[in-house]
Amino acid sequence: MDRRDVVRGLPLYKQGAAPGEGAVKLSSNENPFGPLPSVVEAVNRMLSGFNRYPSMSATEVRSAIAERFGVDTAQVAVGAGSTEVASQLMHALAGAGDQIIFPWRSFEAYPILTQVAGATPVPVPLTKDLRHDLNAMAAAITDRTRLIFLCTPNNPTGTVLHTEEVEEFLAKVPQHVVVVMDEAYCHFNKEPGSVDGLDLLDRHPNVVALRTFSKAYGLAGLRIGFAISTPDISNDLRRVATPFTVTALAQQAAVASLAVEDELNERVDRIVAERTRVFDALVEQGWKINPSQANFLWLSTGDDTDRVDEALTSRGVYARCWSGEGIRLSIGSPEENDRAIEALAAAAN
Repeated sequence: MDRRDVVRGLPLYKQGAAPGEGAVKLSSNENPFGPLPSVVEAVNRMLSGFNRYPSMSATEVRSAIAERFGVDTAQVAVGAGSTEVASQLMHALAGAGDQIIFPWRSFEAYPILTQVAGATPVPVPLTKDLRHDLNAMAAAITDRTRLIFLCTPNNPTGTVLHTEEVEEFLAKVPQHVVVVMDEAYCHFNKEPGSVDGLDLLDRHPNVVALRTFSKAYGLAGLRIGFAISTPDISNDLRRVATPFTVTALAQQAAVASLAVEDELNERVDRIVAERTRVFDALVEQGWKINPSQANFLWLSTGDDTDRVDEALTSRGVYARCWSGEGIRLSIGSPEENDRAIEALAAAAN
């Protein structure tokens, strides 16, 4: 099979549904709150200059990220969302004949990006309680393994990894294998003992912390994410990055967002409170649902998934459905969440 056949065999990445007027979109894990005024102001200042290319080195935003997280600017690489940075990691560190290990089900771009990079995907099934099977992931390592992705909180199940179990896992990983801590939803994680990828960097030079401004910061439409790693890995990411993918608007919005994290954290707290409220309501309705540490909930609907999804969409509520497996319900505004609770109550009867 030639490369073109491989590409044509790839599934198309499925974006969350874009429903019509009056419907509720809870399918893309977006922040339900609009941009903060100071962030809008920072973006507006850049509008008259977008006839010019953005800074390719993104020095200002990389410096702001470095200062925020107490690392050197040389350790920071950016891209158009954390998905693009994940792609940079694959292209920089893996290729034909190499293997990339990731949990499954997890972020659905992993197998697609792996094959686009020419590498071989090695999905490792989750445990029965929807967590990473770290023992099985360690057992899957071969001399062809180049990258391992750990997604915490995991998308779409919302489960998290803990420091002790990750340390035990890293002790089994060869030093030449890079372990990526994909922490797109880390701001919503309130579980004690959860791992923090940034805390691992000093002890484990083969670890990369991957984060995004799309979720908690609410910059999904502007596209900017980042990785923090050793300077060597960060330099490699910049070498393979497509030039100018991170716009000047995105860079300025990210810098402005880092300056108002207290306001953003208030919004995160409101989302977490809504997550708890929705979870409690759905448990009371009888749904099989795990506690989540992200800005979404996972309903294990199994063979009933298509029926439940149809019941939701018929009532104007759009979640993310995986036929035969389950439904991921993003946490929206209180009004949107009420609509989802009411629709699921009807679907449960």
